[in-house]
Amino acid sequence: MNIAVLGTGNVGKALSGALAAAGHVVTMGSRTADNEAALAWTADNGVLLATFADAVRASELVINATGGGFSIEVLKSVGEDALAGKVLIDVANPLDFSKGFPPTLSVCNDDSLGEQIQREFPSALVVKALNTLNCELMVNPSKVPGDHVLFIAGNDADAKAKTVALLWEFGWPAERVLDLGDISAARATEMYLPLWLRLMQSLGHANFNISVLTGNAP
Repeated sequence: MNIAVLGTGNVGKALSGALAAAGHVVTMGSRTADNEAALAWTADNGVLLATFADAVRASELVINATGGGFSIEVLKSVGEDALAGKVLIDVANPLDFSKGFPPTLSVCNDDSLGEQIQREFPSALVVKALNTLNCELMVNPSKVPGDHVLFIAGNDADAKAKTVALLWEFGWPAERVLDLGDISAARATEMYLPLWLRLMQSLGHANFNISVLTGNAP
């Protein structure tokens, strides 16, 4: 599959490298196609580099791994026509570092970045996923033992099924991917980030995740 990964940071690199290793044709999207550091990394990892717009045009599926504060701007530079009908997996969180660490959320409670993206690009098939854990675990869940889980949310059932299939290639079996419902459920997964950050500070590392344990239904 031709996949565009928008963003050249640690998350974009982790996802791009894992997808390329799985046999996909991956184009990493950047503001410019001549970013020397990104060019060196992509050349070493079997990944292509292009502008955000060119990466999306060449893709069948898009992953937004840009900073949450810039995601809408980046996607606007791509244009709705290029995103129309494509699965858009949104990995970003609306973190605001303007007052230092820990960051706050620039949107929460009655809205989410996932919903904003879906409203701004109504013909894209937005699925919120992979935003509740660090990039190493995204592509290698075995770094944490046990049946810990991922959450997804989105309006389109087929788009979520394609996302689950892609997650399986990272090592996430379907039974460990919990569908929280439509894209409004992105509010819940994004608002988990303040707790995630506190857990990271308390544990002293980021290699942890959530397990959901249930009793018998009443």
